[in-house]
Amino acid sequence: MNFDAYARTGVDLVNARLDDLDDLRVLFPDENAWMRDEVAERDLAIFRRAQKRLRDVFEYGTSGRDAQAVAELNSMLEAFPVQPRISGHDSSDWHMHVTSRGASVSAEYLAGAAWGLSVWLCEYGSARFGVCADERCGNVYLDTSSNCCRRFCSERCATRSHVAAHRARKRAAVGEQVTVAAQATAEPAPLTPVS
Repeated sequence: MNFDAYARTGVDLVNARLDDLDDLRVLFPDENAWMRDEVAERDLAIFRRAQKRLRDVFEYGTSGRDAQAVAELNSMLEAFPVQPRISGHDSSDWHMHVTSRGASVSAEYLAGAAWGLSVWLCEYGSARFGVCADERCGNVYLDTSSNCCRRFCSERCATRSHVAAHRARKRAAVGEQVTVAAQATAEPAPLTPVS
């Protein structure tokens, strides 16, 4: 089983738009085209609830609340139990799935996401769960950096945030110079004699 791939399905779900069934279908890559074809309206509500719960896991991990992250993942593992099975189309294509045949799309997808994120947490710790530091973004990510220092979900967000911070520092510096110049050119207040 590729646990990293399953963990990334959790990331993909948290970062997905889920306004309607078409948005949900975008979540399934070509290798899971059967999910795209079989997903139903009832799955949409389940995915939305799971999306919020998984976001909570990332927020708990980011803020060092390991016990809450573990409790939420354990709860999801109960709700979407893993029932491994071997699948494939011929003897050269055998691979593992996380649920029994006939499971709903939401049950299969969410069992894999919860299982993958649980293995990730046990392997690397919840500090490797990240929420993008760019206030305009909010996407989640798995920190694969060598020293656990990643702060942004993408290079785009990192660049956008750094440029905004640089511009804010420049505006603040210009504002300080204007204030100092204004104070230097202001007429001094008249001295009042002391009696």
